[in-house]
Amino acid sequence: MPLVGTRPTTDFEHGPLLRPGGEPWVLPRVQILQVMYELEQGAMTSLLPPALHPTIPPTLVVTAWRVPESPAGPFTLAEAKVGCRSGARPRALSVRAYCDSAAAREALAARWGYPASEADIDFARRYDRCWVTVRAGGRTVLDAHLVDPEAISGADIQYLATLNTARVEREGTAAARLIQVDPEYQFHSADRGMPELLAFDGEAWGLPGADPYWPVSASYAVADVAMPELRYLVDPAKPPLAAVERLHA
Repeated sequence: MPLVGTRPTTDFEHGPLLRPGGEPWVLPRVQILQVMYELEQGAMTSLLPPALHPTIPPTLVVTAWRVPESPAGPFTLAEAKVGCRSGARPRALSVRAYCDSAAAREALAARWGYPASEADIDFARRYDRCWVTVRAGGRTVLDAHLVDPEAISGADIQYLATLNTARVEREGTAAARLIQVDPEYQFHSADRGMPELLAFDGEAWGLPGADPYWPVSASYAVADVAMPELRYLVDPAKPPLAAVERLHA
């Protein structure tokens, strides 16, 4: 029988309030770093709500965007997500993200449900590596690197759609939902390299018990990113095949 998450849905009841709509965002020449690791299997189901299946093996997906231009100004966004499936479709669950711009945090939370908190984020690229370091609450909660980059085609990179944890108005009350966000990418350049995770604080990312232990992949790209119109929600408390809802903005 397929495994499903066992995480209490009360963990998702304090996300941002979603207010979809407004002008579309197209973000030019975003720098994107992604690092993937396998997780120890002990937390395979405890990181996910009942609406989601774990991947086998379980995975941690670290993604960072350095955005030079947006309607909310420049910003850097960092996420640490758990690989999963919503029904049969691969997704990545984001319980907490970090962003270095107050204006961007507010806009990303309201329009796409990003559960972003304040942090100092260092995103840099050199000839021999690319890295993102996140400091929140006076400590380093993430330090992820791509080492020894080699040029590839952007067609070789695939990003999972994210499920952000937020609240949505339902019959006069704000109900917890997972918000499917699947941007479109037009690549200018791309690299792959060796992944290296020097620091990761699972508690700080809302992922208690997440223990990344085996490097899988790392990529860096420059792309134009089109933020999507939201279409689907997931009720975290329902079984996977009954959990998906159509969003009517």
